[in-house]
Amino acid sequence: MYALLKPILFKLSPEKAHDVMMNTLAMCSKNILFRKVLNHLYGSKVPELPTTVMGLNFKHPVGLAAGLDKDARAFQAFSAIGFSGVEMGTVTPLPQPGNPKPRMFRLEQDRAIINRMGFNSGGLQSFLLNFQPHSSRVKNPSIAGINIGKNKITLNEDANEDYLKALRSVYAKADYVTINISSPNTESLRELQGEEPLTQLLKALSEERDKLAIEQNIRKPIALKIAPDLSKEEIKVISDLVITYHFDALIATNTTITRPDSLQSHDKDEVGGLSGAVLKQTSTDVIAEFYTHLKGKVPIIGVGGIETADDAWQKMLAGADYVQIYSGLIYHGPEMIRDIVKGLQIKTKKYNSLAEALATERSNQT
Repeated sequence: MYALLKPILFKLSPEKAHDVMMNTLAMCSKNILFRKVLNHLYGSKVPELPTTVMGLNFKHPVGLAAGLDKDARAFQAFSAIGFSGVEMGTVTPLPQPGNPKPRMFRLEQDRAIINRMGFNSGGLQSFLLNFQPHSSRVKNPSIAGINIGKNKITLNEDANEDYLKALRSVYAKADYVTINISSPNTESLRELQGEEPLTQLLKALSEERDKLAIEQNIRKPIALKIAPDLSKEEIKVISDLVITYHFDALIATNTTITRPDSLQSHDKDEVGGLSGAVLKQTSTDVIAEFYTHLKGKVPIIGVGGIETADDAWQKMLAGADYVQIYSGLIYHGPEMIRDIVKGLQIKTKKYNSLAEALATERSNQT
């Protein structure tokens, strides 16, 4: 079906196409018949390959990255098409419009996207009203991640309060929470990746999570999403901090501000974060560097340029235990979830589990 829709969608501007698809998926999320149709077309064809990350049991290791469902309107639809985990957001405490349009660009020749959305968000109140989690009767439900950020008007010295407010607000509904300090499209946000501000932020969030775990009698995992544009020294510092403050995962990576010489598309010089096929090797290299420091103490979720099972497997061999996709979904459609999981099944068929396969194959590389 997506093969028929894609030429029509690609005649629209990228953001208009995004809005059309999100409105459609939001409608499907509210209608059980539509969800069954989506599941019949896509989700039912995705095999299982059980994966445990952050103490959460995913039915297979392919999830949706944050950025598509910013306002939690389509969780059940994305679940129906086959994702084992759906990360919603980024959501900010207060509503904000994001950056001026146009702010999203398709680089078709490169199978890439540049966006400078700027955390456009309906705010926490609207987000939580929109989000409809699965009922307890659903078998093997998709895991619900909620990605949180700070408002543009909030100064970096006050950023901790935005993140703490968001964590408190989403904690009860999320299966896990991701802290986004790595979007390139909110001014000065990436400065929070520096050692001093990051130490203060992670310490505050870790302490707040411990309080919430006691109050609500459940400990929810928290993950940190980082940029691909980091030095080896910065990677070492961040690795030490996520271990020190007991974060449950590191998500690597967000979009990049660099522009590879290989880019061919017309809009390649637009300002914003670049995602898609051209980010594949960069993000894999960053994962590998983090893995040398984390050594399995904190799991890594790999994001960036994944289009095939081989792409996902390379991320996993480099150190990722789970992967997320975004741009690939736009270029290839929901069938790619099935194709990636089937391919990973083939690569791991001689082992008893994905975890065993990764442990053995990584060991064989050293």
